[in-house]
Amino acid sequence: MSVWQAAPPAAEGARLPLHVKWLGRVPYEPTWRAMQQFTDTRDEHTDDELWLLEHEPVFTLGMNGDRAHVLAPGDIPVVQIDRGGQVTYHGPGQLVVYPLIDMRRAGLGVRELVTALERAVIDLAARYDIRAECRARAPGVYVDGRKLASVGLRIRRGGSYHGLALNVNMDLEPFGRINPCGYVGLEMTQLAALGAPMDLAQVAREFAPLLLARLGR
Repeated sequence: MSVWQAAPPAAEGARLPLHVKWLGRVPYEPTWRAMQQFTDTRDEHTDDELWLLEHEPVFTLGMNGDRAHVLAPGDIPVVQIDRGGQVTYHGPGQLVVYPLIDMRRAGLGVRELVTALERAVIDLAARYDIRAECRARAPGVYVDGRKLASVGLRIRRGGSYHGLALNVNMDLEPFGRINPCGYVGLEMTQLAALGAPMDLAQVAREFAPLLLARLGR
């Protein structure tokens, strides 16, 4: 259920509406299925949406992911899904952002959407005096070599889903049970450890307009 939702104000140059929805803490698999259904049933009149939320603990493995990167999942479920990339972890305290966008209508390519997601995280980090960066061959956002945010997308029927996972204030231990994103020994970090606000809803409210700006919306 949406706790808050908003659409950007109608301003000169705003071409297409993009409705922002905060869903709170939700289980992974029903949310994934809802994204698929939204994408499969949308048409040229369907407005784009941006879902912000956090998940119950789960490991997700990309459709071509190697299960060898899932080292010791323990009691956390592993779900193989239809995005690209390898394995990652979602759990409470992590801001997850799902852009449900008609890519053709928006004039976006996959690389442009990935870049917008990454740059919006870098913009957010800069507000907290954190210097973050992205890497050409390793999607996501990093601080001093440690990964702060991961990106994985799927495009189907011209619509995007899946998206971004930004570590805010969470238990990072489960990342030690996998090779995050397929990289052995990759260290993770989070905003709380870098001196940023720890309240997930606050971070979501600050992040959404930064992403809208990067998308030109």
